[in-house]
Amino acid sequence: MEKLRDYAQIVAEARRGQLVFPTSVNAALQLQQALADPDCHVEDAIRKVLAEPVLAARAVALANSAVFSRLGGPVVTSARGAVLRVGYRNLYSLAAAMVVRQFGARIRQPQLRYQAERLWQHSAHVAALSHVLARKLTRVDPDTALFAGIMHEVGGFYLLSRADDMPGLLDDPDARMGALHEIVTRELLGKLMVPEPVAVAIASLRGGAVSIPPGGLRDTLLLAKRLAPLRSPLALADDAVLARGAALDAYLAGNALIDDILLESAEEARSMSAALLV
Repeated sequence: MEKLRDYAQIVAEARRGQLVFPTSVNAALQLQQALADPDCHVEDAIRKVLAEPVLAARAVALANSAVFSRLGGPVVTSARGAVLRVGYRNLYSLAAAMVVRQFGARIRQPQLRYQAERLWQHSAHVAALSHVLARKLTRVDPDTALFAGIMHEVGGFYLLSRADDMPGLLDDPDARMGALHEIVTRELLGKLMVPEPVAVAIASLRGGAVSIPPGGLRDTLLLAKRLAPLRSPLALADDAVLARGAALDAYLAGNALIDDILLESAEEARSMSAALLV
């Protein structure tokens, strides 16, 4: 009964648009708002990055990660150089990653903090795989796929942070928890101003199956989740079988392109996880 009351409370907050963000993410949200303005000048973006030392450090680390340094070039040593290398769209992804990570950073219970860290590692793998899959297989925009991979578990991070104050909230995931996760995710995607095509792809992941051959952003995310070496610690019953099936298994078996994608994405995931660790 108590768990049902907790579910009802969070659902009511979500539907009223009252989901609460950590106060520590204000700089990231302000950067997102600025970058969403088509008239945002590069100097404005640089000033906002420099206004928050952690954000500036993460931008430089991201610029030097395998995702952005694979084509060579000098090591980036300034926020200006980072902004110019990664571009507005990936700065937007960085700001979103800071928001996602800060939900986990405020958790006090050790077990929940461990789950949040595992969830971040899963998200980093999915983001890296999505980036490489988009370039080499599904032919969607790689930067969009990277952003979607970072954001796809934002609802899980939020629920982990709430479970810190609502013991047992995430115990024994069932259909109700799946519905709660979906409602919270949709609300958070709206609050974070996630573009509609990305929000739609993320919201439709639950219970989804990969097309053969894969194509589009949703398939990119589903396949990345299927290939990720580390599963989400919050995987629901239907998530455990997403993207499985004889047709997909046959498609993946002995597929040299998939093997190449796995190798390339592994290094991207390692460097991305470190670069975005906030």
